[in-house]
Amino acid sequence: MKNYTFTEKKDTRSGFGDGLTELGLKNENIVALCADLTGSLKMNDFKKNHPERFFQIGIAEANMMGIAAGLTIGGKIPFTGTFANFSTGRVYDQIRQSVAYSGKNVKICASHAGITLGEDGATHQILEDIGMMKMLPGMTVINTCDYNQTKAATIAIADFKGPVYLRFGRPKVPVFTDKNQKFTIGKGVKMTEGKDVTIIATGHLLWEALEASKSLFEQGISAEVINIHTIKPLDKEIILKSVLKTRCIVSAEEHNYLGGLGESISRLLSVNNPLPQEFVATQDTFGESGTPAQLMQKYGLNSEKIIQKVKEVIRRK
Repeated sequence: MKNYTFTEKKDTRSGFGDGLTELGLKNENIVALCADLTGSLKMNDFKKNHPERFFQIGIAEANMMGIAAGLTIGGKIPFTGTFANFSTGRVYDQIRQSVAYSGKNVKICASHAGITLGEDGATHQILEDIGMMKMLPGMTVINTCDYNQTKAATIAIADFKGPVYLRFGRPKVPVFTDKNQKFTIGKGVKMTEGKDVTIIATGHLLWEALEASKSLFEQGISAEVINIHTIKPLDKEIILKSVLKTRCIVSAEEHNYLGGLGESISRLLSVNNPLPQEFVATQDTFGESGTPAQLMQKYGLNSEKIIQKVKEVIRRK
């Protein structure tokens, strides 16, 4: 099996910031808006280099979405930046009415997603944002796994016409994907070949899935790991082709099992090829304060839980 290693850890939000900086040099139509979290969203370089194209809106996220929608009318490509909770839950009406309904070319870039926001606690963590955003007609939903993929995705969505929700995180995580990768919206990536079980992972859980696959291989279980970075549109072909071989699947995500990637996969299987599935996700709960590592352990968002669920789903075949 293919082994993935890393030499450094970097936060995915820095991938967004560096991608935005690169875009600013390439395309004068790129504009950035932030809701009083410029440093947290790593947007300082863009602000420094292009002050005329950076708009500090303040703690007025709903207003930020309305301004972003308006900027698209003049041909600008606005990238909004704030925490995932404030990018979705606080401004859902504005996104629905001003952005999604009219298909505005707004890139909603959301940091500090999931429980790995950590010590800020349940009020700032959000575990239902993927579900909220994927239900909006015409909304593309992306959840990246490391610094390199986040940077590549940030650059790629600038050329995509239509609203996009780009979700990434706060903590430093392993950097293990190709630095020069081409990010293709809606196209999953097979990370390892396997024959006994399919593990579909997104975001921070992809590294945990790869770690789980190593341990499973040592135990005689061959796991096929697939990186689904685009939740919507879902790469149906890569998933159905894999489960046709393995006959069972485990989904893994830093999100509520209701409404997330796992639920999208369940619908795909129920319509095309019903097979056993297990979920690694939060179980219809809010988060709480704690370090990212503590919370990932408590809520079962790690390689150990993936291994457990793999063994359970294989028994159900």
